[in-house]
Amino acid sequence: MRNYFKPFCTIILCLFFIKNSHAQTANVKQVKLTDFDLQSSALINESGSVISSPNYHSSAYWFPVKVPSTVLTGLVANKIYPSPYLGLNNMLIPDASDKFNKEYNLEQYSFLPNDPNPWKKPYWYRTLFTIPASDKGRVFQLIFKGINYRAAVWVNGVQIADSAQMAGMFAEYSLDVSKAIIPGSKNVLAVKIYPLDEPGYPAKEQLAALGPFYENGGPTGDIGKNVTMLCSVGWDWIPPVRDRNMGIWQPVYLRTTGAVTIGHPQLKTDLPNLPDTNVAKLTLNLTLSNHTGAVQNGMLRVTIKPENFIGAEMQFAQAVNVEANSSKLVDLRSGNSTQIIVNQPHLWWPNGYGRANLYRIRIQYTDAKGAADDTTFVFGIRTVNSIATDVNGFLRRDFYVNGKRVHLVGGAWVPDMMVNRDSARYDYEMHLCRNANVNLVRIWGGGVTPPDAFWNAADRYGLMVWSDFWVTGDTQGEFKGSPNWPLEGNVFVKNVVSTIYRIRNHPSLLVWTGGNEGHARKELYDAMRNNIIALDGTRPFIPSSSGFAKLPAGWKGSYPDDKTSGVYSGGPYAWKDPKVYYKLADAGRDWVFKDETGIPSQPPCASLSKVITNLVWDTKLPFPLNNSWGYHDAATGAGKYDEYYKDMVSRYGQPTTMVNFSDKMQLMNATGYQGIFEADGHKLNQTGGVMLWKLNAALPSVIWQIYDWYLEPNAGYYAMQNACEPVHIQFNQDDSTVMLINRTLKGTKGMIATADVYDVNSKLLYHHTLATAAKETGTVSLLSLKTELANTKELCFVILNLKSISDKTISHNTYWMAPNNDYTSLNTMHNAALSTKVIKVEKGLSENKYTLQITNNGGQIAFFVNPQLMLGGEEVMPSYWSANYFSLAGKESITVSVSVPVAKLGKEMPVASVGGWNVRKEEVKLVAVK
Repeated sequence: MRNYFKPFCTIILCLFFIKNSHAQTANVKQVKLTDFDLQSSALINESGSVISSPNYHSSAYWFPVKVPSTVLTGLVANKIYPSPYLGLNNMLIPDASDKFNKEYNLEQYSFLPNDPNPWKKPYWYRTLFTIPASDKGRVFQLIFKGINYRAAVWVNGVQIADSAQMAGMFAEYSLDVSKAIIPGSKNVLAVKIYPLDEPGYPAKEQLAALGPFYENGGPTGDIGKNVTMLCSVGWDWIPPVRDRNMGIWQPVYLRTTGAVTIGHPQLKTDLPNLPDTNVAKLTLNLTLSNHTGAVQNGMLRVTIKPENFIGAEMQFAQAVNVEANSSKLVDLRSGNSTQIIVNQPHLWWPNGYGRANLYRIRIQYTDAKGAADDTTFVFGIRTVNSIATDVNGFLRRDFYVNGKRVHLVGGAWVPDMMVNRDSARYDYEMHLCRNANVNLVRIWGGGVTPPDAFWNAADRYGLMVWSDFWVTGDTQGEFKGSPNWPLEGNVFVKNVVSTIYRIRNHPSLLVWTGGNEGHARKELYDAMRNNIIALDGTRPFIPSSSGFAKLPAGWKGSYPDDKTSGVYSGGPYAWKDPKVYYKLADAGRDWVFKDETGIPSQPPCASLSKVITNLVWDTKLPFPLNNSWGYHDAATGAGKYDEYYKDMVSRYGQPTTMVNFSDKMQLMNATGYQGIFEADGHKLNQTGGVMLWKLNAALPSVIWQIYDWYLEPNAGYYAMQNACEPVHIQFNQDDSTVMLINRTLKGTKGMIATADVYDVNSKLLYHHTLATAAKETGTVSLLSLKTELANTKELCFVILNLKSISDKTISHNTYWMAPNNDYTSLNTMHNAALSTKVIKVEKGLSENKYTLQITNNGGQIAFFVNPQLMLGGEEVMPSYWSANYFSLAGKESITVSVSVPVAKLGKEMPVASVGGWNVRKEEVKLVAVK
């Protein structure tokens, strides 16, 4: 790598390469404060100055909690309330709305003796920490990554911040506590957390197995008066969170530095010669703040090195003086100062388009005393932009990464009900998304902008992120609510600015949007758009995650093209025959970029007993529903769970057991998701993308998910994985053609495609083989099966294979077709016999990987084969399979792999369990065959 630079003003700039040269940073520390005590202010009468005294003793009992923790999370951990994730336990917890409590008689469950609503008064969080005497004279900062909804802070009897300064769920706060800290002694932090200004009134509870249409955000949407997690009042996939997630929901850090601190660093990357990507330009700007009354003379040192690949390290340094009690912007922009030129950069690419290469930048400010401050973060060299195209009256938005158009496949990602995800969970979920061939995760506007761990995982796994701000049509007036909400515009804007600063350096962040299916009022809309341009300026902004939400006349549109969003929500959200999705995709219209569609998608049987703790059915209702089932989202009107069930029965016959019921629902999941993504894929170059409502679950749920709350994928997950693989062979259900889909940026030659049609008894009815190739990112029609299928009078299987000349499988795909959608003959299929051989066992520090060869030894089709990794009788979750719920013709083999986090494995050796629709389960020890 080479660097070019030029000096500016009177600052001396030194650019150099020094091996293993790092400033001493022993005095720069950041400690996470986790062990707190919690109690309601209803039981604590003392002031913050008293509570934060080291000698404070309380007559009331305080609950020990691990921060991050909402108040309800802490009380559940201390057995005050039952887990609201399970069964109907949420109906044993009082709500934040007095009116709602009276309607459901929830006041009786308040743990506070004289307060029927335990969430109306603030809660205290208190912790002790020790500062060594050697740190005397240092600068101390308390960093709150996220509180909800307001907070006041005291340290050692001194109030540092009040509830007017700290408000809103999405702002980060850095508080200078240097004057209050006592080195060489115990120190006390007391935080008073205030509830939402307006708790919001929830919709009626989903206590019936098949209930009425749920009113998202409550009947009035008044949760929107706050800047918070809007869905905490309840949506049609999440019940009301009783305390509305008040508390310290993100980490708290104590940071020790020298006199000058580094703030808001921004690293911009550019590829100035696109489509040529051989040269990248990097620019850096940041703020240096002097916390003392004396001028500070020091050196700003920057080190850049590869994070996940082997390459050269780069360093440069610049002398910078900072005036007393002031801040200084160090702006290394083009024309003013240095641009770092990187030749042959390792680019960050989205999943499916290349490797997500990452660099790490380390920024240090050193003075005569050594390191004053030291910060580091990971970044990727890449560019993103967007172009909108009119397609027969519907605007389609296309996105580009590194100059190449990327077709977006993915879906909405929603927060945990009580925001209880940790860094491991974020990693597991993002890994599951990558494994499903997802390349886009949408942060939905009624949820939360996730913590740093989410973004770090998205960066690693090459997942682009679509980030809505906290606006929805259900609370800001599009459907209900009011454009006057949130009530405090200044709080909203402060949270917006803080969020931009926090996540703008992540290469995974693709696009900002002004909200979900609606708009904030103009002053807030303009503040979002203007601050994104001023503080970021490196990626697009679109007004809303729905083209149906029209901007008022005179408002500026998307950035930078000033056009409308060009993306469309609106479903369908119920299960549909795959042919329906082809009709929608062929018609174009809002399917030129569909950013919300999905199906109920029930979890597999193993998860059902965890989701529904009383897994027995009410015989007056369709099998196997009961009220617990309804509370876990089967009751939602928009989910059409009853129609989903009835469609299953009409196609596959009445289920006979709970296992049989669940297996048939997995057939529905597989065909539903296959239809969505293959219908979109056959129009690959005519659509911008398709996104699910939704990818994950906020609690144990039976709808709208490709993997459940326990991280168990359903069959739809693997149908999506197959449909969105880089090079894919598929059967188009609009015209009965076999088609090749190439999602990659490279052409592929020398492939052999085969199409076989079998009857229900596995008799081969038709066979065809042809050579094929695929150009860069496109589709190829191979042959038609219309005549062959027209002659079949009963259920048949279409099995497609795409192989290389060396007989390596590139793509494998299966369909089951039947006149009048009568698939009941599947119930009488003959059994198939499989053999499983362990080819390779790879043990790593973080994950183990097992590679299996599964062979159908007989002539009977092995249908819907479901391998599982088992330990102690339970399936290991998460497990990342390369393929699952697949079918094999007679004498056919498939090689699959599964990786699993080492943290999920005990001392025992897991086993592979291989079964299927007509395959008896057998367990195989995971010992590689030599």
